[in-house]
Amino acid sequence: MSTCFSPPPVVSFTEMATSISELHQAHAHMLKTGLFHHPFAASRLITTAITNTNSDTLPYAQSIFTRIQHPNTYIYNTMIRAYANSPTPQLALLIFLQMLYDHRVAPDKYSFTFLLKACSTLRSVEEGRQVHGHVVKTGVGDDVFEIARSLLDNMPMRDVISWNAMLSAFAEMGLVDWARGLFDEMPDKNLESWNFMISGYVNDGLIDEARGIFDEMPMKNTVSWNAMITGYAHISRFCDVLRFFEAMQHAKVKPDNCTLVNVLSACANLGALSQGKWVHAYIDKNGIDVNGFLATALVDMYSKCGYIEKAFEVFNDTLRKDVSTWNSMITGLSIHGFGEHALQIFYDMVGDGFKPNEVSFVSVLSACSRTGLLNKGREMFDLMVHVYEIQPTIEHYGCMVDLLGRFGLIEEAEEIVKKMPVKEAPAVWESLLGSCRKHGDVVLAERIARRLLELDPQDSAGYVQLSNVHASMGRWYDVMEARRKMRAQGVTKEPGCSMIEVDGIVHEFLAGEGMISFEGNESLLPENMNHQSDTTLTELEL
Repeated sequence: MSTCFSPPPVVSFTEMATSISELHQAHAHMLKTGLFHHPFAASRLITTAITNTNSDTLPYAQSIFTRIQHPNTYIYNTMIRAYANSPTPQLALLIFLQMLYDHRVAPDKYSFTFLLKACSTLRSVEEGRQVHGHVVKTGVGDDVFEIARSLLDNMPMRDVISWNAMLSAFAEMGLVDWARGLFDEMPDKNLESWNFMISGYVNDGLIDEARGIFDEMPMKNTVSWNAMITGYAHISRFCDVLRFFEAMQHAKVKPDNCTLVNVLSACANLGALSQGKWVHAYIDKNGIDVNGFLATALVDMYSKCGYIEKAFEVFNDTLRKDVSTWNSMITGLSIHGFGEHALQIFYDMVGDGFKPNEVSFVSVLSACSRTGLLNKGREMFDLMVHVYEIQPTIEHYGCMVDLLGRFGLIEEAEEIVKKMPVKEAPAVWESLLGSCRKHGDVVLAERIARRLLELDPQDSAGYVQLSNVHASMGRWYDVMEARRKMRAQGVTKEPGCSMIEVDGIVHEFLAGEGMISFEGNESLLPENMNHQSDTTLTELEL
């Protein structure tokens, strides 16, 4: 037979207390009887204290709280709420910090709701963002935001900072529809409001929607331009990156390191050497320090644009290198066929106290593969796994398969493929297939080609490679059959693509059925910039 819990009489007395003297009596009784160490009784004492109209009761509640050995989540929330509604809301943040260090309890949606109220009262946007980070981490997002919106609606005075705190939270959580609804509803917007909205769309991959907001902005700053440039860079629309950077210069908005890194990355991917040189000249003219990510971007740009000597010069002149700078130099030397030099840079990096990461070993293994350094490649792979304890990725396996395949070590390469944790890796299988074709292992080549078709029947690589294998053996009926199956599946070969820079303008050419040259779309330029579509960075003033 179950029994219902009946609280001790002193708890009922506590809940009905109307003065601080009565609270003192209840507190004394709880201490005498040991009931104070019961979380429920202690929570009633604190709750009554903070709801009492007497101005002395909040400090008294705090004194009670500090003497509770193991406060539960409810007790923490009670104190956080009390301070959030008090003249000293910053103390709510301190209580929450104490809660985070108490591993016996965890914040819930009410904890965050009261904290957001405190941040709103304090107009502490940065602290609000940190609270938002905890919301994301704990996964109580939707409930908190609904409650937070309710708090915003019920605030007697709402300014743009309060609205922006909510707008930022919605945007960063990817709730762009909610963010847009709030944005449209805002009675006043400042520059930060517009930037939050652009960033929200960009982070959600909605670059055209972000562009719409950008075009409507009454004023733009570096953050606004960077959001758009970064967005285009992330989806590999590098021509648009250069167009926006050009427009940014005409608008007399000063770029920062973030801008320059993205623009240099676009130049590297497009092979736009003259554009990249202009950016480098701008950096030098304006006395911008070249280190870290900026140094990495410059090295990468010069390497990929075919100017390895200049890349090495920038690398040597960089006083404060990080791992990414070293990796970029190793990669640059690798793609230009300087495998031995790439290895030496790797050894120099380790000698200077830098710990190589996954990217470092992809770069150095690629260098070994490109220049046929078989033993060094094996040595690097072993060093990565057994010394630095880095778990190989598809990229590492791919480099080793390519290296072994160059030397005709097909069986060893196949064993490596079989050891891969991820079996569905078409790029690695294609590399092994290429080695089989090169060294005449037709039986294995046919088996791998069919494996590729099993992995993805819509991938043209499997059909093309299988057709080429048969052609190399003069089996023309099988060649026609592979092509027939390819057409029956509606699969077309991916068009080849090449780019060339002429007079500072990048032209992209696609080679394929019905393809024509492509130079971009002038309509993508920011407003009032279409008439300058032929302007190059070299014509702009540094």
